[in-house]
Amino acid sequence: MALQFTDANFEKDVLESDIPVLVDFYADWCGPCKMVAPIVAELADEYEGVFKIGKINVDENQETAQKYRVMSIPTLIIFKNGAAVETVVGAVPKKSLLDKLESHK
Repeated sequence: MALQFTDANFEKDVLESDIPVLVDFYADWCGPCKMVAPIVAELADEYEGVFKIGKINVDENQETAQKYRVMSIPTLIIFKNGAAVETVVGAVPKKSLLDKLESHK
């Protein structure tokens, strides 16, 4: 199951993570976000222990969304060793996300 990130836990759970993290920046009203949500949930189960995978609601956590210049949603960012290393904007197929994750294992 995908984790829920917030402004309050982002530094500890994402930036200080000892494994890579995929963060899905989304909003409840966003159609393409709803298309990506089941893919993110599947990846969270498939990559448990290899990646932390979770979501952050941009409406409720504007500070983090602004910090990473999230202008369009969904935006998915892979973090490794506290740094954003890959960004994907828009609804993309599962295969695309799998390829990105595999390249940052």
